[in-house]
Amino acid sequence: MSNKILICDDEENIRESIKLILGDFYDLFLVNSGEQALYTLENNKDIKVALLDIKMPKVNGLDVLTQIKSKFPQVKIIMVTGYRCVETAAEAARLGASGYIVKPFKSEEILETVKKNLS
Repeated sequence: MSNKILICDDEENIRESIKLILGDFYDLFLVNSGEQALYTLENNKDIKVALLDIKMPKVNGLDVLTQIKSKFPQVKIIMVTGYRCVETAAEAARLGASGYIVKPFKSEEILETVKKNLS
């Protein structure tokens, strides 16, 4: 059975970029909102890792992180953001994120971070 990864970003080009990087190695679920991320996790209990955008419309990624960690504590969360901010990275770590990637990212960075969170 392949490892399952959730990708949550409101920008389609970011979701597609990550899909191109990870698609040959993992089963992927692509969603564009925090609400869809929570729904997907509720219906796919074997998702191991979620890549979660911080800045999304409606629900902030840090709020989604908090909800995921309370309902699905086994899921490793990697925050993905276009903003390099030490305070936000520290807050994400405090809330339970196990990784933090800044856009634009390199393929190797995505692969390594996901691999590390699956081991």
